[in-house]
Amino acid sequence: MGRQTKLKDLLMGAIKDKASQSKAAILSKLNTNACSPLSSQSLHLTLLRATTHDPFSPPPAKHLATLLSFGHSSRATASAAIEALMDRLQTTQNSSVALKCLIAVHHIVKYGSFILQDQLSVFPSAGGRNYLKLSNFRDNSSPISWDLSSWVRWYGQYVENLIITSRYLGFFLGSNSGIADRDRKEERISALMNTDLVRETESLVSLMEEICRRPESLNGNRLVGEILGLVGQDQIATMNEVSVRVNEFGERLSCMSFGDSVELLSALKRSEDCKERLVTVSSAVKSDLVDRFWELMREMKGRVGKEKEIKEGGKLVVMAVRRDSVGESARFGDRVLRSSDSVRFSSGRLKEPSYLCSS
Repeated sequence: MGRQTKLKDLLMGAIKDKASQSKAAILSKLNTNACSPLSSQSLHLTLLRATTHDPFSPPPAKHLATLLSFGHSSRATASAAIEALMDRLQTTQNSSVALKCLIAVHHIVKYGSFILQDQLSVFPSAGGRNYLKLSNFRDNSSPISWDLSSWVRWYGQYVENLIITSRYLGFFLGSNSGIADRDRKEERISALMNTDLVRETESLVSLMEEICRRPESLNGNRLVGEILGLVGQDQIATMNEVSVRVNEFGERLSCMSFGDSVELLSALKRSEDCKERLVTVSSAVKSDLVDRFWELMREMKGRVGKEKEIKEGGKLVVMAVRRDSVGESARFGDRVLRSSDSVRFSSGRLKEPSYLCSS
């Protein structure tokens, strides 16, 4: 029964894809600008080929590459490509199509040209949470579509968080350009105020937490496997960015405020809570990086905790000194003041002499 359902899903999806792609191909040939590889009909056809209804296969690499090529022309062409991609994402009711649109967005984040990434970062101008409008996505057309719906909701939220975090950082996390500008990024980080550095760290940790919220994996589904591969790469990039900031905090612990220390300690604890739910990395090199990351988190959490205790103890000492000072002042006042120094009102309250109120 399960095999028949799978074959039915594949057949129905293939029919839909064939019909829509054939129509787009005909329109592309009829279009007066069809000689241009970057015409609107060419874009539409490329998008259809990259976001098919097949629930088991990821978008073909060659079609994703063609889609990214629209970012090597004018800003207007790049804007049209982003608008077309987002329109397909937000109007489809098919979970396979939605996931492949999100994969295309993810590829733009990682591999897109500056112009294409720039157009993505300003779409829509309002930005904010759930701007992809996928939090209530449901596709109950088949069992596999229903299972993939939870992945659409999570992946949509993840991509939103990825873009929001990238806005905080000033570059697209995990992108080729971000890796190339590492020296410049470290200079920027060293120039940040403590509060801004804490905010960026918290945003990166939030992205790690979002990775942990992914649905249960669908074993053998290559579409889901492609998503996990992309997210796994982001996870390594996120850990690297957190490590750079934590190392910077290591140079600043003595000059951090008590409030910043508390917020940093909270972020470090939250990151440790993610340890068991993050994506498993298979590479031996990456596994070593992950092990070193957790060792750094553990060490820094201990250092920040001790620094927090010292500052907290200092606060308690100051408060105790102030209380003692206030108590001594009150006792001194009791010894000096006489009943004649106060004026009794009909309410029975005593009014303090003017020389005490003036201060």
